Amino acid sequence: MLRQIEDKKKFKAKIFKALSDPVRLDILDFLRDGEKCVCEIIPHVNLIQPSVSRHLKILKNCGIVKYRKDGNRRLYSITNPQIFKIIEGITPELVNTLTAKMLEQII
Repeated sequence: MLRQIEDKKKFKAKIFKALSDPVRLDILDFLRDGEKCVCEIIPHVNLIQPSVSRHLKILKNCGIVKYRKDGNRRLYSITNPQIFKIIEGITPELVNTLTAKMLEQII
């Protein structure tokens, strides 16, 4: 039982780590409207293909995105739109509050 709780915590941390990169957040937002080919994601994030593939692999390994093959193309999509509830939970108000608390500790 304790092992399962620890495993769940580690997996949650893995998800938050995957969400901690602005490029990956941009990719997820781009995929919000539906599946996209890597060839569409590359110009959107303005990165080279190997970098985009690395970011997609991280998201895929957490189960956040999936892909299907269509000929030579890989089409990526969100596995569960509830991931956006987590992302959108970081509201401007929360950011302002946390920033203020952080600055208080510095000063």
